[in-house]
Amino acid sequence: MVIVNPTPRKTRRYKSTLTAVIVVSAVICIAWLIALSLISKSIDKDGSKTTTLRGQIQSVLVEQPMNKKSAKYMLQSKLPYIVYGTAWKKDATASLVSKAVESGFRFIDTACQPKHYSEAGVGEGWKEAAAKLGLTRSDFFLQTKFTSLDGQDPNKIPYDELEMLEEQVKQSLAKSLENLQTDYIDSLVMHSPMRSYEETLRVWRVFESFVEENQVRQLGLANCYDQKTFLRLYEDSHIKPKVLQNRFYSQSGFDSELRDLCDAYGVTYQSFWTLSANREAIKSREWKAMALNKNLTPQTLMYAYMMSLGHTPLSGTTDVTHMKEDVDIMMRFQNGEEVLSKDDVEALSSLLGVQE
Repeated sequence: MVIVNPTPRKTRRYKSTLTAVIVVSAVICIAWLIALSLISKSIDKDGSKTTTLRGQIQSVLVEQPMNKKSAKYMLQSKLPYIVYGTAWKKDATASLVSKAVESGFRFIDTACQPKHYSEAGVGEGWKEAAAKLGLTRSDFFLQTKFTSLDGQDPNKIPYDELEMLEEQVKQSLAKSLENLQTDYIDSLVMHSPMRSYEETLRVWRVFESFVEENQVRQLGLANCYDQKTFLRLYEDSHIKPKVLQNRFYSQSGFDSELRDLCDAYGVTYQSFWTLSANREAIKSREWKAMALNKNLTPQTLMYAYMMSLGHTPLSGTTDVTHMKEDVDIMMRFQNGEEVLSKDDVEALSSLLGVQE
């Protein structure tokens, strides 16, 4: 009988190690092939057919402590943030606001305008999420608006249309406090200038009384694209506007002069319609290439661009995945990351047609 010597131990260990190395190498190769496949799908040769990356980018953040996602903390940090916008969400408002808060949003924008907003739904949503997460009112920044009769649905006016203008403003605030289930508003915004400057100033004087009575923390103006009107109100006001909320689009020249004024006077420029008005640039090959390079979606790259300029974009997404993506880029800024270089910002400005 022939006796065969068993394989030496060193040889067995060598074979086991070699097998492990081969397996790991194979996994790495597969991962690279998948990554290259995603890149090739997102950027076509002619740039005409591109697959959106919204929802395909993995979060690069470690979950933040809850106190770091407090509006109070973010304001104290003086670093950029994103506001959750609630227009046109109707009966889904409460559920969407709750999901937005659970995703990490703490700044919420609404209006006392039943035509386009469910202000009561916002109140239900933030209260529900706060109870679930153990948050308090000071963790949130609630912004609402007074909307004139011109912007209201005649069948759903939230105040007495026959009353004097000043009383309409007071009734609107009372309704907002009730709807939002709070005893103060962080930011009260005039939805747009009134028909005359005289009426605009009358509304503003009532706004100022709200601040003096500690019902409102700060004041703002929206849909004001005229530099002279903004400057006149700023000069005539006793309590200066802290917010200008405008549509960010080419038809207004991207508010270049107004944004410069905001920077000079310490006014926060809030942008809405930020994605919808700039679809052509966002879907361009160059834009998507930079988004991939920054581990962003084209949409969150747009928000990163606005925050790099020192502005505050509104996000009105109804998709939970997109909410988390938006919070991720916000927290990258809050963590002090320089997401975009000066050259990156200039390149994106060129794609948008923004003259900085």
